[in-house]
Amino acid sequence: MKVLDLFSGIGGFSLGLEWAGMSTVAMCEKDPYCRKILAKHWPDLTIHDDIRNLDGKRYRNSIDLVCGGFPCQPFSVAGKRKGTNDDRHLWPEMLRVIKESRPRWVIGENVFGFINMALDDVQADLEREHYEVRKFVLPAVAVDAKHRRDRIILVAYPNNTGVQGSSQQGSDGEVGAQPNDQHTERLGRGGVRVSNPRREAEWKPEPDVGRVAHGIPNRVDRIKGLGNAVVPQLIQTIGELVLAADKEMRSGR
Repeated sequence: MKVLDLFSGIGGFSLGLEWAGMSTVAMCEKDPYCRKILAKHWPDLTIHDDIRNLDGKRYRNSIDLVCGGFPCQPFSVAGKRKGTNDDRHLWPEMLRVIKESRPRWVIGENVFGFINMALDDVQADLEREHYEVRKFVLPAVAVDAKHRRDRIILVAYPNNTGVQGSSQQGSDGEVGAQPNDQHTERLGRGGVRVSNPRREAEWKPEPDVGRVAHGIPNRVDRIKGLGNAVVPQLIQTIGELVLAADKEMRSGR
């Protein structure tokens, strides 16, 4: 499965999805330090700069999945929580790229506070583009990270033939077959599903890392990149479920 990775940061999404068995074909990241990290670890990929200048049509029929942790600052309790009124609210740009590229699958990620501020709007946007949407609250501790770090994960998949994906075809000759109950069950039924590991009380809300430079080169940039990153093991788990569900959908089971 081929991936277009938006708001790539230091590559957490691509790393996790590659562990799951997918391959990233292009990235998009504006931060200069993060772009250096991406170029080091993915030297052969196109790394777009500003998502506002990314033409999604160039990836139509050549990707299967668009992923992205669109900026969380408008919704984070650590900020002013201006929500959709914040200039950093870039979901509309991610939606535009989805409309232009028409992937079979979409995975989105944001902070827990997103539930009460824009989640319903994002779901409605995707449903208007012929996707079914499943929503999860997943903490990093679910994959044995030593902090909680609740995150909203959106998984969207086709509900009709309006979704194209790559040139691969399903058994019925059309990409975007209606998923059956088995697919829905695999990805979760409706609503926001909350993972609640029994060991969660042991862990802190966020990693315990220093917040000052102390003369170390790029330390602040490193902390910022780490703080904004997704936990790749979490994304790997989601990616493996997506691949399994996609295989079943294509086989018509």
